[in-house]
Amino acid sequence: MVSASKGVPTWVSAAAAARVDLEGNVSSVSENMFREGKDESLSNSKTINDFQLGFGERTFSAVGAAFISAVIVNPLDVAKTRLQAQAAGVPYQGLCGAACLETDMMLPDMRTSTSRAHAVPGSNPLCTPECNRYKGTLDVFHKIIRQEGFGRLWRGTNASLALAMPTVGIYLPCYDIFRNLMEDFTTRNAPILTPYVPLVAGSVARSLACVTCYPVELARTRMQAFTEIQVGVKPPGVWKTLVGVVNPMRSTNNLNNFQSYRILWTGLGAQLARDVPFSAICWSTLEPIRRNILSVVGDEASATSVLGANFTAGFIAGTIAAAATCPLDVAKTRHQIEKDPMRALNMNTRQTLKEIWRDGGMRGLFTGIGPRVGRAGPSVGIVVSFYEVVKYALYQRRQLKE
Repeated sequence: MVSASKGVPTWVSAAAAARVDLEGNVSSVSENMFREGKDESLSNSKTINDFQLGFGERTFSAVGAAFISAVIVNPLDVAKTRLQAQAAGVPYQGLCGAACLETDMMLPDMRTSTSRAHAVPGSNPLCTPECNRYKGTLDVFHKIIRQEGFGRLWRGTNASLALAMPTVGIYLPCYDIFRNLMEDFTTRNAPILTPYVPLVAGSVARSLACVTCYPVELARTRMQAFTEIQVGVKPPGVWKTLVGVVNPMRSTNNLNNFQSYRILWTGLGAQLARDVPFSAICWSTLEPIRRNILSVVGDEASATSVLGANFTAGFIAGTIAAAATCPLDVAKTRHQIEKDPMRALNMNTRQTLKEIWRDGGMRGLFTGIGPRVGRAGPSVGIVVSFYEVVKYALYQRRQLKE
Protein backbone atom coordinates (compact mmCIF):
# COMPACT_ATOMS: atom_id res chain seq x y z
CA MET A 1 0.00 0.00 0.00
CA VAL A 2 1.44 3.36 -0.96
CA SER A 3 1.41 5.88 1.84
CA ALA A 4 0.08 9.39 1.47
CA SER A 5 2.77 11.81 0.39
CA LYS A 6 3.21 15.26 1.81
CA GLY A 7 2.32 17.13 -1.35
CA VAL A 8 -0.95 15.38 -2.05
CA PRO A 9 -4.29 15.67 -0.27
CA THR A 10 -5.48 12.62 1.62
CA TRP A 11 -8.39 11.96 -0.75
CA VAL A 12 -5.96 11.83 -3.71
CA SER A 13 -3.77 9.12 -2.18
CA ALA A 14 -4.67 5.46 -2.12
CA ALA A 15 -4.64 5.62 1.66
CA ALA A 16 -7.40 8.22 1.57
CA ALA A 17 -9.30 6.18 -0.95
CA ALA A 18 -9.34 3.34 1.55
CA ARG A 19 -11.15 5.65 3.98
CA VAL A 20 -14.24 5.54 1.77
CA ASP A 21 -15.00 2.16 3.32
CA LEU A 22 -12.62 0.84 5.93
CA GLU A 23 -14.42 -2.51 5.84
CA GLY A 24 -13.38 -3.04 2.21
CA ASN A 25 -16.80 -2.66 0.60
CA VAL A 26 -16.00 -0.07 -2.06
CA SER A 27 -15.43 -2.59 -4.86
CA SER A 28 -14.42 -6.20 -5.30
CA VAL A 29 -11.39 -5.17 -7.38
CA SER A 30 -9.80 -3.06 -4.64
CA GLU A 31 -11.06 -5.05 -1.66
CA ASN A 32 -7.75 -6.70 -0.81
CA MET A 33 -5.80 -3.49 -1.31
CA PHE A 34 -8.07 -1.63 1.13
CA ARG A 35 -7.85 -4.36 3.75
CA GLU A 36 -4.06 -4.52 3.54
CA GLY A 37 -3.79 -0.75 3.85
CA LYS A 38 -6.37 -0.30 6.60
CA ASP A 39 -3.96 0.18 9.47
CA GLU A 40 -1.65 2.35 7.39
CA SER A 41 -4.51 4.58 6.25
CA LEU A 42 -5.42 5.19 9.88
CA SER A 43 -1.91 6.36 10.62
CA ASN A 44 -1.92 8.59 7.55
CA SER A 45 -5.33 10.13 8.18
CA LYS A 46 -3.72 13.25 9.61
CA THR A 47 -1.47 13.75 6.58
CA ILE A 48 -1.91 16.98 4.60
CA ASN A 49 -5.65 17.08 4.82
CA ASP A 50 -6.87 18.85 1.69
CA PHE A 51 -3.63 20.78 1.29
CA GLN A 52 -4.01 22.27 4.80
CA LEU A 53 -5.51 25.43 3.35
CA GLY A 54 -7.26 28.03 5.48
CA PHE A 55 -10.93 28.95 5.21
CA GLY A 56 -10.08 32.13 3.25
CA GLU A 57 -8.11 30.22 0.62
CA ARG A 58 -10.88 27.64 0.29
CA THR A 59 -13.45 30.43 -0.08
CA PHE A 60 -11.38 32.12 -2.80
CA SER A 61 -11.24 28.82 -4.72
CA ALA A 62 -14.98 28.26 -4.31
CA VAL A 63 -15.97 31.80 -5.42
CA GLY A 64 -13.95 31.47 -8.62
CA ALA A 65 -15.59 28.13 -9.35
CA ALA A 66 -19.06 29.54 -8.72
CA PHE A 67 -18.45 32.52 -11.06
CA ILE A 68 -17.46 30.35 -14.01
CA SER A 69 -20.26 27.85 -13.49
CA ALA A 70 -22.99 30.49 -13.08
CA VAL A 71 -22.09 32.22 -16.36
CA ILE A 72 -21.82 29.02 -18.41
CA VAL A 73 -25.00 27.20 -17.29
CA ASN A 74 -27.38 30.16 -16.73
CA PRO A 75 -29.31 29.66 -20.05
CA LEU A 76 -30.23 26.12 -18.98
CA ASP A 77 -31.37 27.48 -15.62
CA VAL A 78 -33.59 30.02 -17.40
CA ALA A 79 -35.10 27.27 -19.59
CA LYS A 80 -35.79 25.04 -16.62
CA THR A 81 -37.43 27.86 -14.65
CA ARG A 82 -39.60 28.98 -17.61
CA LEU A 83 -40.87 25.42 -18.19
CA GLN A 84 -41.67 24.94 -14.50
CA ALA A 85 -43.33 28.37 -14.23
CA GLN A 86 -45.44 27.64 -17.31
CA ALA A 87 -46.60 24.36 -15.73
CA ALA A 88 -47.54 26.34 -12.62
CA GLY A 89 -49.82 28.62 -14.68
CA VAL A 90 -47.59 31.60 -15.50
CA PRO A 91 -48.83 32.88 -18.91
CA TYR A 92 -46.37 33.46 -21.74
CA GLN A 93 -48.37 35.32 -24.39
CA GLY A 94 -47.13 36.60 -27.73
CA LEU A 95 -44.35 34.02 -28.08
CA CYS A 96 -44.93 33.44 -31.77
CA GLY A 97 -47.43 36.06 -32.94
CA ALA A 98 -44.98 37.66 -35.36
CA ALA A 99 -44.04 34.29 -36.81
CA CYS A 100 -47.69 33.32 -37.31
CA LEU A 101 -48.48 36.62 -39.04
CA GLU A 102 -45.44 36.24 -41.27
CA THR A 103 -46.45 32.70 -42.22
CA ASP A 104 -50.02 33.81 -43.01
CA MET A 105 -48.76 36.52 -45.36
CA MET A 106 -46.17 34.34 -47.11
CA LEU A 107 -48.48 31.36 -47.75
CA PRO A 108 -51.94 32.81 -48.46
CA ASP A 109 -52.94 30.03 -50.85
CA MET A 110 -52.59 27.42 -48.13
CA ARG A 111 -55.11 29.23 -45.89
CA THR A 112 -58.86 29.41 -45.94
CA SER A 113 -60.63 32.70 -46.55
CA THR A 114 -60.92 33.08 -42.78
CA SER A 115 -57.18 32.58 -42.45
CA ARG A 116 -56.51 35.23 -45.10
CA ALA A 117 -58.61 37.68 -43.14
CA HIS A 118 -56.30 37.22 -40.19
CA ALA A 119 -53.32 37.99 -42.42
CA VAL A 120 -54.54 41.54 -43.03
CA PRO A 121 -52.31 44.03 -41.19
CA GLY A 122 -53.92 45.15 -37.97
CA SER A 123 -55.85 41.90 -37.47
CA ASN A 124 -54.94 39.07 -35.10
CA PRO A 125 -52.62 36.37 -36.51
CA LEU A 126 -53.90 32.82 -36.73
CA CYS A 127 -52.20 30.98 -33.85
CA THR A 128 -53.01 27.75 -32.07
CA PRO A 129 -52.93 27.69 -28.25
CA GLU A 130 -49.69 25.70 -28.46
CA CYS A 131 -48.00 28.63 -30.17
CA ASN A 132 -47.95 30.50 -26.88
CA ARG A 133 -46.45 27.60 -24.96
CA TYR A 134 -42.90 26.44 -24.53
CA LYS A 135 -42.60 22.89 -25.87
CA GLY A 136 -39.16 22.04 -24.54
CA THR A 137 -35.68 23.34 -23.79
CA LEU A 138 -34.71 24.17 -27.38
CA ASP A 139 -38.11 25.80 -27.94
CA VAL A 140 -37.51 28.01 -24.88
CA PHE A 141 -34.14 29.08 -26.29
CA HIS A 142 -35.63 29.77 -29.74
CA LYS A 143 -38.55 31.85 -28.47
CA ILE A 144 -36.55 33.82 -25.92
CA ILE A 145 -33.94 34.75 -28.54
CA ARG A 146 -36.61 35.73 -31.09
CA GLN A 147 -38.93 37.64 -28.76
CA GLU A 148 -36.64 38.98 -26.03
CA GLY A 149 -33.16 38.90 -27.50
CA PHE A 150 -30.15 36.63 -27.12
CA GLY A 151 -29.00 38.37 -23.96
CA ARG A 152 -32.16 37.34 -22.09
CA LEU A 153 -30.82 33.79 -21.91
CA TRP A 154 -28.56 35.24 -19.24
CA ARG A 155 -31.48 36.91 -17.45
CA GLY A 156 -30.80 36.65 -13.74
CA THR A 157 -27.07 36.04 -14.19
CA ASN A 158 -26.30 38.93 -11.84
CA ALA A 159 -28.59 37.29 -9.29
CA SER A 160 -26.99 33.92 -10.03
CA LEU A 161 -23.57 35.41 -9.37
CA ALA A 162 -24.79 37.27 -6.30
CA LEU A 163 -26.20 33.95 -5.09
CA ALA A 164 -23.62 31.43 -6.27
CA MET A 165 -20.51 33.24 -5.10
CA PRO A 166 -21.45 33.61 -1.41
CA THR A 167 -23.39 30.32 -1.38
CA VAL A 168 -20.59 28.23 -2.86
CA GLY A 169 -18.08 30.29 -0.88
CA ILE A 170 -19.81 29.05 2.28
CA TYR A 171 -20.86 25.62 1.01
CA LEU A 172 -17.64 24.03 -0.29
CA PRO A 173 -15.26 25.23 2.45
CA CYS A 174 -17.77 24.18 5.13
CA TYR A 175 -18.20 20.82 3.44
CA ASP A 176 -14.41 20.30 3.43
CA ILE A 177 -14.11 21.25 7.08
CA PHE A 178 -17.11 19.20 8.25
CA ARG A 179 -16.00 16.19 6.20
CA ASN A 180 -12.44 16.30 7.50
CA LEU A 181 -13.54 16.62 11.13
CA MET A 182 -16.16 13.89 10.81
CA GLU A 183 -13.86 11.51 8.95
CA ASP A 184 -11.15 12.02 11.54
CA PHE A 185 -13.64 11.25 14.32
CA THR A 186 -15.27 8.22 12.67
CA THR A 187 -11.93 6.79 11.55
CA ARG A 188 -10.79 6.70 15.17
CA ASN A 189 -14.05 5.84 16.92
CA ALA A 190 -16.59 4.34 14.49
CA PRO A 191 -15.00 3.23 11.19
CA ILE A 192 -18.26 1.66 10.01
CA LEU A 193 -19.79 5.17 9.79
CA THR A 194 -17.02 6.68 7.65
CA PRO A 195 -18.71 5.98 4.27
CA TYR A 196 -21.68 8.10 5.38
CA VAL A 197 -19.62 11.15 6.28
CA PRO A 198 -19.92 12.86 2.83
CA LEU A 199 -23.70 12.49 3.01
CA VAL A 200 -23.95 14.17 6.43
CA ALA A 201 -21.28 16.81 5.78
CA GLY A 202 -22.87 17.80 2.44
CA SER A 203 -26.33 18.09 3.99
CA VAL A 204 -25.18 20.25 6.90
CA ALA A 205 -23.00 22.53 4.75
CA ARG A 206 -25.76 23.01 2.16
CA SER A 207 -28.36 23.83 4.82
CA LEU A 208 -26.10 26.52 6.25
CA ALA A 209 -25.46 28.05 2.82
CA CYS A 210 -29.16 27.96 1.82
CA VAL A 211 -30.47 29.69 4.93
CA THR A 212 -27.81 32.41 4.67
CA CYS A 213 -28.34 33.32 0.99
CA TYR A 214 -31.97 32.38 0.34
CA PRO A 215 -33.47 35.83 -0.48
CA VAL A 216 -31.14 36.15 -3.48
CA GLU A 217 -32.27 32.71 -4.66
CA LEU A 218 -35.87 33.93 -4.44
CA ALA A 219 -35.02 37.01 -6.53
CA ARG A 220 -33.19 34.97 -9.15
CA THR A 221 -36.08 32.56 -9.67
CA ARG A 222 -38.57 35.42 -10.07
CA MET A 223 -36.30 37.28 -12.48
CA GLN A 224 -35.98 34.18 -14.67
CA ALA A 225 -39.64 33.13 -14.50
CA PHE A 226 -41.42 36.37 -15.43
CA THR A 227 -41.10 38.12 -18.77
CA GLU A 228 -41.20 41.91 -18.97
CA ILE A 229 -40.79 43.14 -22.54
CA GLN A 230 -41.15 46.92 -22.47
CA VAL A 231 -39.24 49.09 -24.90
CA GLY A 232 -36.87 51.40 -23.08
CA VAL A 233 -37.64 49.90 -19.67
CA LYS A 234 -34.87 47.99 -17.95
CA PRO A 235 -36.07 44.81 -16.20
CA PRO A 236 -35.84 44.99 -12.38
CA GLY A 237 -32.65 43.76 -10.79
CA VAL A 238 -32.13 41.79 -7.59
CA TRP A 239 -32.88 44.67 -5.22
CA LYS A 240 -36.03 45.88 -7.04
CA THR A 241 -37.30 42.32 -7.29
CA LEU A 242 -36.94 41.80 -3.54
CA VAL A 243 -38.56 45.18 -2.80
CA GLY A 244 -41.46 44.13 -5.02
CA VAL A 245 -41.83 40.94 -2.98
CA VAL A 246 -41.91 42.78 0.37
CA ASN A 247 -44.04 45.83 -0.57
CA PRO A 248 -47.45 44.07 -0.72
CA MET A 249 -46.93 42.96 2.88
CA ARG A 250 -45.91 46.35 4.25
CA SER A 251 -48.15 48.29 6.65
CA THR A 252 -47.94 51.23 9.05
CA ASN A 253 -47.15 48.88 11.95
CA ASN A 254 -43.41 48.45 12.46
CA LEU A 255 -43.86 45.04 14.08
CA ASN A 256 -45.90 43.86 11.11
CA ASN A 257 -43.29 45.30 8.78
CA PHE A 258 -40.59 43.30 10.55
CA GLN A 259 -42.68 40.15 10.27
CA SER A 260 -43.41 40.88 6.61
CA TYR A 261 -39.77 40.29 5.77
CA ARG A 262 -40.42 36.62 6.44
CA ILE A 263 -41.75 36.51 2.89
CA LEU A 264 -38.13 36.86 1.67
CA TRP A 265 -37.68 33.32 2.95
CA THR A 266 -40.83 32.08 1.18
CA GLY A 267 -40.13 28.57 -0.05
CA LEU A 268 -37.07 28.06 2.14
CA GLY A 269 -38.56 24.77 3.31
CA ALA A 270 -38.94 23.64 -0.30
CA GLN A 271 -35.41 24.83 -1.07
CA LEU A 272 -33.99 22.82 1.83
CA ALA A 273 -36.19 19.86 0.90
CA ARG A 274 -34.53 19.96 -2.53
CA ASP A 275 -30.96 20.96 -1.71
CA VAL A 276 -30.33 18.75 1.33
CA PRO A 277 -31.20 15.50 -0.50
CA PHE A 278 -29.38 16.81 -3.58
CA SER A 279 -26.21 17.40 -1.57
CA ALA A 280 -26.54 14.10 0.27
CA ILE A 281 -26.90 12.14 -2.99
CA CYS A 282 -24.28 14.22 -4.79
CA TRP A 283 -21.47 13.95 -2.23
CA SER A 284 -22.11 10.34 -1.29
CA THR A 285 -21.82 9.53 -5.02
CA LEU A 286 -18.99 11.93 -5.85
CA GLU A 287 -16.52 11.00 -3.10
CA PRO A 288 -16.20 7.26 -3.89
CA ILE A 289 -16.01 7.93 -7.64
CA ARG A 290 -13.24 10.53 -7.47
CA ARG A 291 -11.28 8.58 -4.84
CA ASN A 292 -11.43 5.41 -6.92
CA ILE A 293 -10.30 7.32 -10.01
CA LEU A 294 -7.46 8.99 -8.13
CA SER A 295 -6.40 5.76 -6.42
CA VAL A 296 -5.16 4.68 -9.86
CA VAL A 297 -2.93 7.78 -9.96
CA GLY A 298 -1.72 7.18 -6.41
CA ASP A 299 0.64 9.82 -5.07
CA GLU A 300 1.61 11.12 -8.52
CA ALA A 301 -1.30 13.54 -8.62
CA SER A 302 -1.07 16.52 -10.97
CA ALA A 303 -3.38 19.40 -11.78
CA THR A 304 -4.60 17.48 -14.84
CA SER A 305 -5.46 14.32 -12.91
CA VAL A 306 -7.16 16.34 -10.14
CA LEU A 307 -9.18 18.23 -12.78
CA GLY A 308 -10.17 15.10 -14.69
CA ALA A 309 -11.13 13.02 -11.66
CA ASN A 310 -13.17 15.79 -10.06
CA PHE A 311 -14.98 16.84 -13.23
CA THR A 312 -15.90 13.24 -14.07
CA ALA A 313 -17.08 12.48 -10.55
CA GLY A 314 -18.91 15.80 -10.27
CA PHE A 315 -20.64 15.38 -13.63
CA ILE A 316 -21.92 11.90 -12.78
CA ALA A 317 -22.94 12.80 -9.23
CA GLY A 318 -24.65 16.04 -10.27
CA THR A 319 -26.63 14.31 -13.01
CA ILE A 320 -27.89 11.56 -10.68
CA ALA A 321 -28.74 13.97 -7.86
CA ALA A 322 -30.54 16.41 -10.19
CA ALA A 323 -32.72 13.69 -11.71
CA ALA A 324 -33.60 12.24 -8.31
CA THR A 325 -34.61 15.59 -6.79
CA CYS A 326 -36.44 17.11 -9.80
CA PRO A 327 -39.93 16.94 -8.17
CA LEU A 328 -38.60 18.91 -5.20
CA ASP A 329 -37.11 21.47 -7.58
CA VAL A 330 -40.51 21.89 -9.27
CA ALA A 331 -42.11 22.46 -5.84
CA LYS A 332 -39.42 24.99 -4.95
CA THR A 333 -39.99 26.96 -8.14
CA ARG A 334 -43.75 26.98 -7.62
CA HIS A 335 -43.26 28.35 -4.09
CA GLN A 336 -40.97 31.11 -5.26
CA ILE A 337 -43.13 32.38 -8.13
CA GLU A 338 -46.34 32.53 -6.06
CA LYS A 339 -47.55 36.15 -6.22
CA ASP A 340 -50.20 35.95 -3.48
CA PRO A 341 -48.24 36.84 -0.29
CA MET A 342 -50.59 35.07 2.12
CA ARG A 343 -50.73 31.92 0.03
CA ALA A 344 -46.94 31.99 -0.33
CA LEU A 345 -46.50 32.12 3.46
CA ASN A 346 -48.92 29.25 4.02
CA MET A 347 -47.67 26.87 1.32
CA ASN A 348 -45.68 23.80 2.29
CA THR A 349 -43.74 21.31 0.20
CA ARG A 350 -46.08 18.38 0.74
CA GLN A 351 -49.18 20.32 -0.32
CA THR A 352 -47.36 21.73 -3.33
CA LEU A 353 -46.26 18.27 -4.49
CA LYS A 354 -49.87 17.08 -4.16
CA GLU A 355 -51.06 20.02 -6.29
CA ILE A 356 -48.43 19.31 -8.93
CA TRP A 357 -49.40 15.62 -9.01
CA ARG A 358 -53.10 16.54 -9.26
CA ASP A 359 -52.51 18.99 -12.12
CA GLY A 360 -49.90 17.16 -14.14
CA GLY A 361 -49.24 13.71 -12.69
CA MET A 362 -45.76 12.22 -13.07
CA ARG A 363 -45.01 14.48 -16.03
CA GLY A 364 -45.76 17.52 -13.89
CA LEU A 365 -43.41 16.35 -11.14
CA PHE A 366 -40.56 16.06 -13.63
CA THR A 367 -41.22 19.27 -15.57
CA GLY A 368 -37.92 20.76 -16.71
CA ILE A 369 -35.88 17.63 -15.93
CA GLY A 370 -33.99 17.96 -19.24
CA PRO A 371 -32.48 21.40 -18.65
CA ARG A 372 -32.12 20.68 -14.91
CA VAL A 373 -30.03 17.56 -15.52
CA GLY A 374 -28.23 19.25 -18.41
CA ARG A 375 -27.33 22.11 -16.09
CA ALA A 376 -26.49 20.21 -12.90
CA GLY A 377 -24.00 17.71 -14.32
CA PRO A 378 -21.65 20.25 -15.93
CA SER A 379 -22.23 22.74 -13.10
CA VAL A 380 -21.18 20.35 -10.34
CA GLY A 381 -18.29 19.10 -12.47
CA ILE A 382 -17.05 22.64 -13.17
CA VAL A 383 -17.44 23.86 -9.58
CA VAL A 384 -15.80 20.88 -7.89
CA SER A 385 -12.96 20.48 -10.40
CA PHE A 386 -12.12 24.20 -10.50
CA TYR A 387 -12.30 24.36 -6.70
CA GLU A 388 -9.92 21.43 -6.24
CA VAL A 389 -7.48 22.59 -8.94
CA VAL A 390 -7.23 26.07 -7.43
CA LYS A 391 -6.68 24.51 -4.00
CA TYR A 392 -3.97 22.34 -5.54
CA ALA A 393 -2.32 25.37 -7.18
CA LEU A 394 -2.44 27.40 -3.97
CA TYR A 395 -0.84 24.57 -2.05
CA GLN A 396 1.92 24.12 -4.64
CA ARG A 397 2.60 27.86 -4.49
CA ARG A 398 2.84 27.68 -0.71
CA GLN A 399 5.24 24.74 -0.94
CA LEU A 400 7.53 26.66 -3.30
CA LYS A 401 7.65 29.63 -0.89
CA GLU A 402 8.57 27.34 1.97
